[in-house]
Amino acid sequence: MNGISENAMPTLKTFEALPAGLLEADATALEALLGGPSLIHLPGRRPEPLFLTVLLHGNETTGFEAVKAVLRRWQGRELPRALSLFIGNVAAARAGLRRLPGQPDYNRVWPGTETPGLPEAMLMAGVVEHMKRRRPFASIDIHNNTGINPHYACLVRLEPSFLHLARLFSRIAVKFERPLGVQATALAGLCPAVTVECGKIGIQSGVAHTAEFIEAALHLDHYPQHAVAARDLEVLQTVAIVKVPPEASFSFDGSAADFRFRGDLDHLNFREMQPGAAFGHLAAASAARLLVVPGGPMPLQGDYFAYADGEIRLTRPVVPAMLTTDPLAVRNDCLCYLMERIGI
Repeated sequence: MNGISENAMPTLKTFEALPAGLLEADATALEALLGGPSLIHLPGRRPEPLFLTVLLHGNETTGFEAVKAVLRRWQGRELPRALSLFIGNVAAARAGLRRLPGQPDYNRVWPGTETPGLPEAMLMAGVVEHMKRRRPFASIDIHNNTGINPHYACLVRLEPSFLHLARLFSRIAVKFERPLGVQATALAGLCPAVTVECGKIGIQSGVAHTAEFIEAALHLDHYPQHAVAARDLEVLQTVAIVKVPPEASFSFDGSAADFRFRGDLDHLNFREMQPGAAFGHLAAASAARLLVVPGGPMPLQGDYFAYADGEIRLTRPVVPAMLTTDPLAVRNDCLCYLMERIGI
């Protein structure tokens, strides 16, 4: 036995005060400390809570570290606003993994998911019901990237309150409709909701920036009624999600594989890419093709990649995000998202 509750049925733990030892704990210790996914409610001067979600992916620790930093500052004092904290995949956090073998992705099982019958989906539905009763002021789900990306916010609605919340974090926002079953989509029916992508894991500047954002959201007493100016927020929309077929091999170091991607692929994130831009090479004997699926409900119009003379090249202008050279991230999630700029 390795002590990791790999196949345990998740049950929601709830707390009405900060569990002893939480602010001193490392993410790897949370399963032993809390006993499972946990929803923690803390009182504050304004009763409608800020809802924070961390560790839906067990190795993405920036959110948990930022929350600890904020709560340490407020020890012994009343928070400016009530705070509800959901700590997600503590079993995967113990192992330092996005998710354990056999587990679903904890950010694909919220209401609206394609797998509503899973125990994890029922747990997340319970979290949403808990929060519905508390009438949250805002929801923030905190994540990390594996590739080189700027800090940015993701949202499902372009309403002023959502845009103002996103702008508190970054000058870049991404509107998305897929994948299904994500936290931000489920909470958008209750309050302004964003997912924030805080760069790579383990970078202190990412923790500090996220903590500043949490502080700003705690102090926000209302959303401005005016629209966010286009000059203040760059908004892009996901149009496609690119995946490597499960049966295909790939590499980033030039070693033999169906797809030999360029080693600096993640340096292309959030850059304007023109038709003809190279992503890598296709093995001469391979018939493999990248899987490009719609980023929304509408079918894709035409191809995004061409395969000629052993090269993989874009066929249309796009802005990629979340390109990664981490093989596990590619298998567990995707190679990248493709976006287009939109107005607000």
